[in-house]
Amino acid sequence: MTFPVVAEQMLNPVQRGFFSRRRRRADVPQLPPGAVYVFQVNGRYSVYPEGITFDPTHLDAVDATSVSLVDTRARLVEAERVIPSVSEADAFTVRASFTCQVTDAATVARQGVLDAAVPLRAYLAGDNELARASAAHRIEEVNAVREQVARRMAAYTTIIPPRIIGMSVEFVGIEVLTPDDLRTWEQEVRDERRMQELVRGQRDFESDDVHRIAELLSQGSHFADAFGVARNDISPHAIASRVHQVAADDKAHSRQVTAGDKQRAHERESAEREARQSLLLAVLNQSRESGYVDHQLLQQLLDLGNRKPANRSQAAGALPPSDISPRSVGDGTHDDRRGFIKDEDDLD
Repeated sequence: MTFPVVAEQMLNPVQRGFFSRRRRRADVPQLPPGAVYVFQVNGRYSVYPEGITFDPTHLDAVDATSVSLVDTRARLVEAERVIPSVSEADAFTVRASFTCQVTDAATVARQGVLDAAVPLRAYLAGDNELARASAAHRIEEVNAVREQVARRMAAYTTIIPPRIIGMSVEFVGIEVLTPDDLRTWEQEVRDERRMQELVRGQRDFESDDVHRIAELLSQGSHFADAFGVARNDISPHAIASRVHQVAADDKAHSRQVTAGDKQRAHERESAEREARQSLLLAVLNQSRESGYVDHQLLQQLLDLGNRKPANRSQAAGALPPSDISPRSVGDGTHDDRRGFIKDEDDLD
């Protein structure tokens, strides 16, 4: 829908007849809300009274050669202009907003203002200082350009107000649009930053969760089981079965350890017995070769071989080193032959 002239239409002349002249209702376009008819009659423009039902016998309607529909309501009209940046590859787009309302519908129809944005764009283009406000800035400095353009437009509209014949025009404001490529870049940077923050937050949550779980586990398996039950990760029946199995495994392991200890003790006793027997045989062999027998030493060895010491200390104490050395004579001198059988006759 255009503004302020909504539509224009040529009208055929009304032929005279036997009855009074009248314009067919179908020749005149439907009037939208907020608009008025402006008839062109013999080179002049006449506004049909607003709010009155259309009369096909009205002289202006009958004699008109054209009709215009003019919107008389206040509208917000925007006009754009491209201004340069420091780079030839980039440019800024400014968009100014104006409130416009028709004050003289006949004049507007005569001027044929179909789009109020056209004269407003020409008004923006007439300010040379507006381009200088942005020419020294890069496209990334759009915020600085916005500030300078706003100050320039405030001064420009005050010194040279916008004007459209037959209408009241008032400057509302101006904005500098973000270029599409810059907007795309900023969106990508923003999305990447948000993604990094999301990943960082997830890692923080995971770390907190790990520390919390580790603290629970450090308090023992019962806390871990309770945590699993609370999160529905494990059932109480499963916990009871596992505890029963662990107890059974502990008992079996204890029996294995006890049997192993007994087996090792038996092997140790057998080894000690064999060592004693070997020692006895060695003493006997030595006595046979020397021809002398120490009865007291022999008896001690026999008693030692028949006795099972309770531990290694008792086995060691059963045969002191002094007892298996050559016997000492009471006067301090040694007699290797004393107490030994010299020959077979002494056995009698």
